[in-house]
Amino acid sequence: QAIQAINGYTNMTAEEFTNMIFQKIDVNNDGELTLEEFTTGVEKDEDLMELITKSFDLSNVLKVIQNG
Repeated sequence: QAIQAINGYTNMTAEEFTNMIFQKIDVNNDGELTLEEFTTGVEKDEDLMELITKSFDLSNVLKVIQNG
């Protein structure tokens, strides 16, 4: 939920957010992500790559904490 808030996905529940990610990168639709599926999916989806990159950038976390 924190990652969603930092990256602007506050209009989705955690479950909806997770489902969105799985729909994008679970290529064999088995409900599980292998490391290969995850890596390939993130590399192919610019929005998802940006989301993952931002989630590891702690400066966004500090801004949220400082702004209350």
